[in-house]
Amino acid sequence: MSRHLMSVALLIFAVIPLTNVSPVKAADLISGDNKIDTPAHVQFNQIKQINAGVLNVGYAEQGPADGQAVILLHGWPYDINSYTEVSALLAAKGYHVIIPYLRGYGTTRFLSDKTPRNGQQSVFAVDIIALMDALKIKKAIIGGFDWGARTADIIAALWPDRCEALVSVSGYLIGNQQANKAPLPPKAEQAWWYQFYFATERGRIGYQSNTHDFNKLIWQTASPQWHFEDATYEQSAKSFNNPDHVAIVIDNYRWRLGLVDGEEKYNELEKRLAAGPVITVPTVTLEGEANGAPHPDPSVYAAKFKGKYAHHTITGDVGHNLPQEAPKAFADAIVEAASFTK
Repeated sequence: MSRHLMSVALLIFAVIPLTNVSPVKAADLISGDNKIDTPAHVQFNQIKQINAGVLNVGYAEQGPADGQAVILLHGWPYDINSYTEVSALLAAKGYHVIIPYLRGYGTTRFLSDKTPRNGQQSVFAVDIIALMDALKIKKAIIGGFDWGARTADIIAALWPDRCEALVSVSGYLIGNQQANKAPLPPKAEQAWWYQFYFATERGRIGYQSNTHDFNKLIWQTASPQWHFEDATYEQSAKSFNNPDHVAIVIDNYRWRLGLVDGEEKYNELEKRLAAGPVITVPTVTLEGEANGAPHPDPSVYAAKFKGKYAHHTITGDVGHNLPQEAPKAFADAIVEAASFTK
């Protein structure tokens, strides 16, 4: 989620028309019938591991190996279980689906104790490019939400030759530290309460001590109409036991506010991202009608997508964890984005 885009949305939404988005009538919106509370017993049968870049990455794999590659990226505080139903739907259509744990989640581990537990935005994209290289995937359709959407956006912007098409929940989420220094209106700042909490040592200790309950609260507030079962949450909560989880989360949010520096070797990437690069690959953006997390309005980011483009608002009380709440809608968006390449 981007504070900069949230600020822009609040300041200019009233005067900027919805551009570069195909008109969508109420009857054309993807129906809330797509909303499913994935049963807790539905899970990936096998987690594979592979060395990629600075990580040993844990990932699930679905579908035929010779199918069109699709990489699905989760966010915070979620994990690969956001995509159990999505990946099954796509695999049934012949796609080769890869769902990795991001650094700090699940079975993904750093190969060296000396590697900085860095959470700046560009490093997640570097991780996924390294994973694609390790798996010998030249090009893939990449989809994501929350941190995963930002990561997918960055890959599409900086490595368009590796991104066949893009599906991004909440659209364009690439940010920069300079823009994040600008204060937002009080209501918007209130929505980012956890970011300010994480900026303090009290917040770091609090998150470390209460990770399970803290993240469940985020699930509840980010998707206020999603009445998930406790077992559904517990299935994902296991991934937060990763020894690097707290360090990565705290560093991510502190980096956004400029409270910590990123690694020098990524400075050039961050400089390019700070310029707000446009995305030229075919793209479908999605938004949940009941998203309780901070997010920009589609009118703000539509002009950032210069290739073939469509946006859909998913009705029926769908919140922030859109792939898990509305798996058919997300899978349909992947198929739609793939059709843009033909």
